[in-house]
Amino acid sequence: MVYENILLEREENIAVITINRPKVLNALNAEVLKELDAMFDELENDDQVRAVIITGSGDKAFVAGADIAFMSKLAPMEAVKFARIGQKVFSKIENLSKPVIAAINGFALGGGNELAMACDIRVASEKARIGQPEVQLGLIAGFGGTQRLTRLVNPGLAKEILYTADQYDAQSACKMGLVNHVVPSEELLNFCKAMAKRIASRGPVAVKLTKEAINTGLEMDLEKSFAVEADLFGLVFTTEDRKEGMGAFLEKRKPSFNNK
Repeated sequence: MVYENILLEREENIAVITINRPKVLNALNAEVLKELDAMFDELENDDQVRAVIITGSGDKAFVAGADIAFMSKLAPMEAVKFARIGQKVFSKIENLSKPVIAAINGFALGGGNELAMACDIRVASEKARIGQPEVQLGLIAGFGGTQRLTRLVNPGLAKEILYTADQYDAQSACKMGLVNHVVPSEELLNFCKAMAKRIASRGPVAVKLTKEAINTGLEMDLEKSFAVEADLFGLVFTTEDRKEGMGAFLEKRKPSFNNK
């Protein structure tokens, strides 16, 4: 597929995706979502990629939201379809077998914050501004925001964020648990790349199964989630990851993992 709205850079075992619509602050429309959908299919099937970073082009926005000019023309059933497409793509990101890091380099509003919340880890620059302003436009969050936000922060705080349409600076978002780290703007991408490379150096199957255990368990009660964890713990004992990792520990050397 030819990508017109997103860029892909590969560096060792990591992939960096940049949403490239700086003139509209990287706003999401149907074409961007279609390209993200195809891109994450490509990365899912690429055994060389062990971690992914997603960011926005320019120095103003990660993703400033869904494209309002595009949405303003939608009929009700077209809006339902648009929401379901966004939900599908963001769920694909959330369930990718490799960890995904959001490098939030500016505004992450509405669909931009929903995209960031679909990622495993969020790192914000000091310039980042985060929020869900939909009700200010007479809308509600439609790409999973009402559901993911209540799982990331407590329900009362999520309701405050969604009801008020307030924007929050990076440090406030970090205190809420919406982002993991806040770093200077000029260090953001290098910080995320260093983290991605650390992840990529670990056992790829073990990382994949850890993500599966977490995501599956979040939708279960504790006892059922323990059973999932135990089953995946047993499964990892069949892998080369386990043999290499434990062997390297016992032999007092650094492990060298292959995609097996």
